[in-house]
Parts: sequence; structure tokens; C-alpha cells
Amino acid sequence: MTAEDWQTIGFTVWVSALSTLAMLPVGLAIAWSLARREWRGKSVVETLVTLPLVLPPVATGLILLKLLGRRGPLGAFLQDTLGLEVVFTWRAVVVALAVMSLPLLVRSARVAFEEVDARLEQIAATLGAGPVRVFITITLPLAARGILAGTVLAFARALGEFGATIMLAGNIPGKTATLSLAIYQSVQLGDDDHALRLLGVSAAIAFLAVWTSSWLLRGKGGPR
Repeated sequence: MTAEDWQTIGFTVWVSALSTLAMLPVGLAIAWSLARREWRGKSVVETLVTLPLVLPPVATGLILLKLLGRRGPLGAFLQDTLGLEVVFTWRAVVVALAVMSLPLLVRSARVAFEEVDARLEQIAATLGAGPVRVFITITLPLAARGILAGTVLAFARALGEFGATIMLAGNIPGKTATLSLAIYQSVQLGDDDHALRLLGVSAAIAFLAVWTSSWLLRGKGGPR
């Protein structure tokens, strides 16, 4: 493994972790709303959140590119007001990973919230606890294992993302290149040995993340 390989590995782990943390509050809010509330447009939001799972990743990347490009509505706003450029930077990698892994977090967190006994929340409310306190002291701790499992699974999904990333961020060595993109580049150049070494590292990290998520879920529901 070369120094450039280790840089790519470190960058991949870093942006995957950052994207997971960045979308965690949004994902929990969506999951809680879907699990505990009935409101107009709920099915539309649920469908939009699920879309990245069924759309081709390059299609999702193209949508993000149109939104966040310099002439896109969000991209132009960020450029003009904050001076931030997203496309073909590390920020684009974070956005692509967050969007692609969000559905997995929302699904796991939603199930976790649905399994919390609502009577416990009602008892806490009758004792004078406000909605925020009930959520922090009752709902969140009881759903924590499922939320953590979904977070780890979302992190694993981010590690292997390819299509949306290459559309939105490109494959710039030392700047936006992740493990998946580096593997693709090595195969394109005919360096299969290098690609297999990177594949081994990627598979090992992903295996550990998925195993951790499964272990957390087994702990939640007992032996399976």
C-alpha cells in the first residue's frame, strides 16, 4: 500500500463519518415524524426519502448536480451568499454520501421509534415532562440501539457509494477520490492487483460496519 492509498482510505472513512453525522439530525427528525405523526404529504416525504434506494445512483447524482451546480438553485445561493462551492469538492462527496445513505438510517430509526411503548411517554408527560424532555429521556434511550444500528449501516453504505459521488464530485486524486473511485480507476488502468488490494480494505471496513449493525440489532431483539 502506498502513501496515496492510505490517504484515500483515510479520506473515505473521514467523509463517510462526516456525512453520517451531518444527516443524523435530519434523518432522526424524519424518522420520528413518520413513526409518530399523521400529516398531509407524509406519503410524499416517505417516497422522496426512499427514492435514492431505487433510483440509479448516477441519476441521483445528476439531480444533485443540477441542484448544487453553479447555475442550480441551491448552488447559486451558496455561491452568492456564503461563497461556498460544492460541486467537484470534498463537500460534494459529503453531500452525495449523505443523500445515498439517508434512507437506511430513516428506515432503521423509524422502526426503532415505532417499537417504543407510547404509554411510557404518556406517563412521563402526565408527570410534567415536556415533549423535548420526553424525547430525550424516554424515546431516544429506548430507541437508541436501533438508531445506532441504522447509523452504522448508513456509514457502511457511504463507504461503498460510487455513482452519485462520481457525478457530483468527480474523481480527483487527493481531493475527491474515495476507495470506490480509486478501485474503478485502477481497473480502468489495468492494475488489477492494486484494485484487489483496495477492494480488500474496502470489504474489511464494510464487513466490520455491517457486522456491528447486525450485532446491535440482535442485541435488541435477542438471539436469532
